[in-house]
Amino acid sequence: MNQLELASALRTFAVDVARSTRSTSMSRVAAATLGDLERSGGRRITALAENEGVSQPAMTGLVQRLEAGGLVHREDDPADGRVSLISITDAGREALTARRAEQDAALGAWLERLSPAERELLAAAAPVLLTYPDTEDHAHR
Repeated sequence: MNQLELASALRTFAVDVARSTRSTSMSRVAAATLGDLERSGGRRITALAENEGVSQPAMTGLVQRLEAGGLVHREDDPADGRVSLISITDAGREALTARRAEQDAALGAWLERLSPAERELLAAAAPVLLTYPDTEDHAHR
């Protein structure tokens, strides 16, 4: 398999996994936004929108829904009191953990259908997969 075929297979796999492990509890963008806040701490709506590739009004609406659900909260930006920083709450972390567990269970069920040799191949590839997206160091190997 050449590099483009491998890239296509990985893309197809990623899309299929995203579709088959779709959560009923929250959308992909909501989960990605909560994950971003979990990793990065408080962020402005404009930064969240840019990161997820959605419009600012769309992100504002999402943040309002997440806030109404108790999953995020707003606080004044210490650098600029005219804007707010959005932060994940403990309830948001719990919801994100539950969604990840749901997805892990779905993938675990799929892995159970593979042979031990196939699971070993995937386990050997996992460290490389975890380096995506490329860092400067990884790109120059």
